[in-house]
Amino acid sequence: MALHGIRVIELGGLAPVPFCGKVLRDFGANIIRVDRMAQTAFEIEDVLANGKQSLGLDIKSPEGRSVLGRLLSKSDVLIEPFRPGVMERLGLGPDEILGTHPTLIYARLSGYGPDNTLSCKAGHDINYLSRSGLLSLLAREDSQPTAPINLLADFAGGGLLSALGIILALYQRTSTGRGQVVDTRMANGAAYVSSFLFAASHLGFSAASNNKPGTNLLDTGCPFYDTYRTADGRFMAVGALEPKFYSQLVLGLRLDDESLPSQFDVSGWPELRRRFTAAFIERSMTEWAEIFAPLDACVSPVWTVDEAANQDSGIFRPSSHWTSPVPVVAPILSDSPPQDGAVESLPVSGEHSRYILEQVGSYSKAEIDELIKRGIVSQSETRNAKL
Repeated sequence: MALHGIRVIELGGLAPVPFCGKVLRDFGANIIRVDRMAQTAFEIEDVLANGKQSLGLDIKSPEGRSVLGRLLSKSDVLIEPFRPGVMERLGLGPDEILGTHPTLIYARLSGYGPDNTLSCKAGHDINYLSRSGLLSLLAREDSQPTAPINLLADFAGGGLLSALGIILALYQRTSTGRGQVVDTRMANGAAYVSSFLFAASHLGFSAASNNKPGTNLLDTGCPFYDTYRTADGRFMAVGALEPKFYSQLVLGLRLDDESLPSQFDVSGWPELRRRFTAAFIERSMTEWAEIFAPLDACVSPVWTVDEAANQDSGIFRPSSHWTSPVPVVAPILSDSPPQDGAVESLPVSGEHSRYILEQVGSYSKAEIDELIKRGIVSQSETRNAKL
């Protein structure tokens, strides 16, 4: 696997950091997740921890920080999820850590980064999108903005870009021999993955062109790039932007092209939408899917996740550890296929503490017993701590 032999220390956090660790794990890295000793009132199960090892460690104590330091000396990457300043106050900031571990990749993942007026401001995906301007673009005409769950900032602009930064830093280390800080800011990252919208603002694809949201080519303003309700209350997705696909859309809907407004005549779009709406509502989603199956029209049924998982598309695969469908790891490398961590069960907090301290930290059994006794380390006995 591409990242075989890379050891990562992942400090427990919410969605973006676990996803970053998952990406690295799926491509071969060994992930040690450092969990808190005490559960908080709002503790969410880390559903992206499959295939990782768990160490329960109190990094707020001097002894806990010493344990972490010993593990970092045997590791390649540290991923931390805290607001700027938290690690520095613990004596675990980049200056201190890279001063003693100069080859380490120190990955920080926060909302706004450490050097601006928003640095210590709390936030979630929706806040990062709102402050980046992106949320204002995600709306139908005359409707309030709708956040795309927490995919854009947390996962695309956060966890995924952080994993990319880590891999780039690991590659650069092969020539320099030095580690470095990878500073991933979710507000910045969300804006970065949306670069096309800003660069193409003059083309009218979205409201980034200062047009009204929901009136543009890609934001549901265009009748041939939208979803349509079917007779059974389901939906069909239409993305027939190019004329060759548009002609197939019209053919599948059994409409007379001569009686329709020209495709790119914006003044005729309301009439096109009315005609498409009236056509789609006449048949069920399944019927429309069958009609468009042989046509190259960029028209597809809006499946539920369970329906999508039951298709022979190669997008999902079964797993005995997840109750919901599991996406296949992407991208697919021909020479070093990934090993999806989701094939393994979720670890219990502290499940592998003894093993990690013994095998990675080179602690003796007596030393480990003492750390557990003093509350510096926790060891769960819920499962047999095998790897």
